[in-house]
Amino acid sequence: MNDEILYDLKDGVGTITLNRPQARNALTFGMYDRIAAICGDIEGHGSPKVLVLTGAGDKAFAAGTDISQFRAFAKPEDALNYETRIEEIITTIESCPIPTIAAISGAVTGGGAAIACACDLRVATQSARFGFPIARTLGNCLSMNNLARLASLLGPARVKDMVFTARLIEAEEGHRAGLYGELVADHAALLTRVAELAQTIAGHAPLTMRATKEGLRRIAAARGHADDEDLVLMCYMSADFREGMEAFLAKRAPSWQGR
Repeated sequence: MNDEILYDLKDGVGTITLNRPQARNALTFGMYDRIAAICGDIEGHGSPKVLVLTGAGDKAFAAGTDISQFRAFAKPEDALNYETRIEEIITTIESCPIPTIAAISGAVTGGGAAIACACDLRVATQSARFGFPIARTLGNCLSMNNLARLASLLGPARVKDMVFTARLIEAEEGHRAGLYGELVADHAALLTRVAELAQTIAGHAPLTMRATKEGLRRIAAARGHADDEDLVLMCYMSADFREGMEAFLAKRAPSWQGR
């Protein structure tokens, strides 16, 4: 696990690197937990002033959750516990008391896209491809909280278009939509620009940034939380989800039945 999540601290900037380039940085449950452990205990990780999250290599920020882990799902509690666990992790990233920057190259999909959305700022290369292609892969669903995060960034209409068509948003469209604050040419330029941005932020008043983050979090929390257990179970306990998972792992097209 220490090899799959790398953590480095330099000049007040902490960097978390998702380090499974051979799997397009697909996230295991242990990797999720390690990210949350760092974001939830900044003092215990050298008290950085800014935190950067990125993926190893230039092919992917993160291509979602490692699909093979879903084979163990057999009962409703497995699906509900998974969504609860992931939501706690994403909330921990979102609630990190210092500014967070997602440095994105290549694929940023599924759980990787959820992590990127939980960061405060996103800088991407021209190769960035963002989305949740679950309608053509697994047949599962997004939690209500992740839908809310997406809708606040992109608007409900674009979220529906993206999920219904299972398309990945190209870098320029993401920039125009406000998903990315900046676009750069390539991975080398990304590392340079994010380092500059992190140093700029690290030099600013930390309480101003903490108050801004917490204020916006409270505004979002005040909108309330809708129950989505029935939707989660409808998808994760379906024959379609099992078919989608096995088809994905076998590299074949799934045969959807709607049940």
